[in-house]
This record gives sequence, C-alpha cells and structure tokens, in this order.
Amino acid sequence: MNRLAMAALVSLAVVSPSVAAQDAATGNSNSSNDEEDVRALVAQLEALKASYAQEVRRLRELDMQVQAIQARVGGKTAQAMAPAPVPPQAAAIAAEAAQAGQPIQKPAAPSEGYASSAAEAQEAKEAARRSVDDVKQQQSALFNRRLTLENSVSYARYDRKQLTLNGFLALDAIFLGNIAIENVESDSVTYNFAARWGLNPRLTLNLDVPYIARKTIYQKGGAGGSAAAIAQEETHGTGIGDVTASANYKLFGERGWRPETVLTGGVTAPTGREPYGLDWKVIERDDDDFIRFAVPAKQPTGNGVWQANLGLSAVKTADPAILFANLGYIHSFKRSFDDIDSNPDTTNPGEVKLGSSFYFGAGVAFAFNERTSLSISFSDKLSARASTRYKDGKWMKVIGSDANAGTLNLGVTYALTPKATFVSMLGIGLTPDAPDFSLAFKVPYML
Repeated sequence: MNRLAMAALVSLAVVSPSVAAQDAATGNSNSSNDEEDVRALVAQLEALKASYAQEVRRLRELDMQVQAIQARVGGKTAQAMAPAPVPPQAAAIAAEAAQAGQPIQKPAAPSEGYASSAAEAQEAKEAARRSVDDVKQQQSALFNRRLTLENSVSYARYDRKQLTLNGFLALDAIFLGNIAIENVESDSVTYNFAARWGLNPRLTLNLDVPYIARKTIYQKGGAGGSAAAIAQEETHGTGIGDVTASANYKLFGERGWRPETVLTGGVTAPTGREPYGLDWKVIERDDDDFIRFAVPAKQPTGNGVWQANLGLSAVKTADPAILFANLGYIHSFKRSFDDIDSNPDTTNPGEVKLGSSFYFGAGVAFAFNERTSLSISFSDKLSARASTRYKDGKWMKVIGSDANAGTLNLGVTYALTPKATFVSMLGIGLTPDAPDFSLAFKVPYML
C-alpha cells in the first residue's frame, strides 16, 4: 500500500505541472481575445458617437432650412423660430468624440437660399418680408420705418384730337361750312421728392414736393381760312408743382381674414403756377380782328386751388400673392382769381370751383422671391364738372370739364440693398381722359 501511495503521489507530481502549464496558456489566450474584443467595441462605440453627433448637427441644419423655406414662402411677420434644442447627451457625445480625436465630418454648406443657423433663419424671414413691405409702401405706408426718403421720376403722354364743325347740313348729306381739326399733344416729366416720417407704429407723416416740366403742341386746322392748312404752336412750362402734406393712420393690422387697413388724409396747396390769368399768345386773327387761334404763353404746373383728400387702403397677404385695394375722395375748394377768361383781349375776375373727384383701384402682386415682386392693378378717377363765376355773376358749369380716367398699371419692384428699393411702373390709359401711357421710376431709401 505504501508503494502504491508513493507511486500515485509521484504521478500527480508529474502531471500537475503539465496541467498547470496548459491552464496558464489557456488563460493567456482568453485574456488576449478579451482585450481585442474590448478594443473593437470601443472603436465601434466611438464611431457611433461620432455618427450620432453628425446626425444631431444635420437635424439642426434641416430644422433651420425648414424655417427659412417657411419664412420665404409665407412672408409672415412673426419672429423666427428658435433652433431645435440639442439633447445634453448629444453635446456630451460630440465633446467626447472631439476629445478622443475621432474625425467628425463637418456638415455640408447649405445651398443658396437656405439657413444653417438661427441668425440666417432670422435673416431669411426678414428678406421674405421685404416684398410684402415694398408693396405696402407703394399702396399706403410702412409704420416700422423711422424715415424714408423717396426720389421718383415719371413721364406722361397725352394726345387729344377734336373735330370742329362750323356750318350746316344741306339735303341731310352735304356739309356746308368750315371743318377744323384741333390736336393737342402734351409731354410732361415730373420729379417728385417725398419724405415719410414714422412717428409711431400707427402714424406716418408724408410730404411730397413735385417739380414739373411740360411741353404742349397745339395744332389747329383751317389756318388762313383754308380747311387744308394747319397752324401749329409749341409752348413749355417748368416749375414747382402743388405740394401735398398727408398722414397715414393704421386702423387695423392684418390678422386672419382681415387685411391691414390704413386711413389717409391730406391737403394739397396751390404752390404751382395756376392755369388762370396766364399770358396768351395770339397765333391768328380774322379780318374782323376775331381771334381764331391762341395758346398760353407758358404751361401751368398746378391746379390753382386748395384740395383735401381722404382715402382708405387695404393690403392682404395670400401666399404667394399680395392683394391690395384703395378708394378715396378729393374735394376742391373754390378760389378767386384776377382773370378767369381765356380771351387774351379781356380781363374778367371771378371764382373757380373744380369738381369733386372719386378714385378707386385694386390689384395683386406676386413675390417671386425675397427681392423681386410683380404687380398688376386697375385704377380709376371720376371727376365732376368744374364751375366758374364771374364777379357778381352766377355759377356756370364748364362743359367738357368732367373726366373719367381709367388706367391699367403694371409694376416691378426690386430690392437693391437692405435699405433701397427700385420701383418701376407702366400705366396704360384705358379711357380718353387718362394719359395714353405713363412711366414711373421710384427709389425709396430707408434711413
């Protein structure tokens, strides 16, 4: 038994080192594999952190782009939406990724017209409001501008032809007498300086000072007693026009279905050269000294009377269009003059009272982008007959002094800079009393 026990102990002693060696080798192998797995997992975790940080940045960028698009399309006046909050975990992950030295790809630069930050989104919203503000400025007034200076130049063309018959019909078919054709062609250029002062968010004061240059060509048939002969004379006139002072008051702001409504009141002073008491140039007289053809020596630059204006305008945004309309009334006060007779040989003092006028118009503007808009509108002005009264006489209506001037207007507005806008307008006369056509160019500058 002792020998058997000794043999067993010897075999165990021999086998134990071998088993221990094998166990040590196996332990070393497992430890090496675990380290590799840990490194792989850490690398994968860091990659996921970097990817997550990139996705968070991309989400912020997409959120800013959506805000910019909504601002450009909607044209609302609300403040820009705040950027989407970034979870604290995302910020921590991004910081860890940066400290670990993991490469984080920067987000691609936003395309033109999109915002990638809150500041750019706010700027996009302000730009989208620009087209709406430009339309409002032309139709009524802007109440969020402290001071606006506007320079404008306009051109208008008139052409009037009148056939005059002086005689009678023989046998209901043959005209016996004189046939005279009268033609008046007028070209006028007006420079207008306007200042608009915003006192508060609801009240704006305006001052318009025009300077007018006018050329008129008179043509009259039957010169020298011959129906085929035509006499022609050209006259000019330059000077300051009638100055207008007005005020705009915002009754209602735009909200829901209700448009922004503005009340306008103003007074026009007769600072221009009045058309009464002018010197006349006699072109032709008859043998019995009767004046056949006479024209004013200088063209007038104003109406000669005081006028008061009261109007109402409305502007409503309906994406992507901007609707606007206006109506108003002009009252002319009577005024006395030293001479109201058109006969160069006589002087007759008296009073003149121009007819009251009603005007109205409506149109639509489309904002192509944050800088450009196109407008189309119709405007009409109805004027009643004027009346004159010689001293100690009765009031008499002036035949042919009533008018209906309808015009189709096409306009383009372009934002030159954040403070300056270029406005162009083409007017097409639709009635004989309206100008044949007119062109206007304006540059409002906001201080």
